Amino acid sequence: MTLAITAGLLVMGAVYLLLKREMLRIVLGFVLLGHAVNLIIIAAGGASRRDAPFGSPDDLSTVADPLPQAFVLTAIVIAFSITILMLVLAVTGRDKDDDTTMESDDEEGQS
Repeated sequence: MTLAITAGLLVMGAVYLLLKREMLRIVLGFVLLGHAVNLIIIAAGGASRRDAPFGSPDDLSTVADPLPQAFVLTAIVIAFSITILMLVLAVTGRDKDDDTTMESDDEEGQS
């Protein structure tokens, strides 16, 4: 239940940040969304009913499933590389104004 609430809060924060216009907030929104997806994948693997990844070979029903853990490790690497790419794009595109305001649209319509 805690994983579901935490993932929901992260998705809520990510959607809020993704709806903003500034590039840094969009990048932070993608970071939060990546963390939420990782928590959802771990929760889908049955984290509440499993023990540590390395259990006793006698009782294999309590050993954690390694597949969701492998998916999360892969997702962390991909999210890190995408975050670096988006931050580089944000820095190199800093010369141009990426924020659209209503004032500039009104001025063009009046002239």
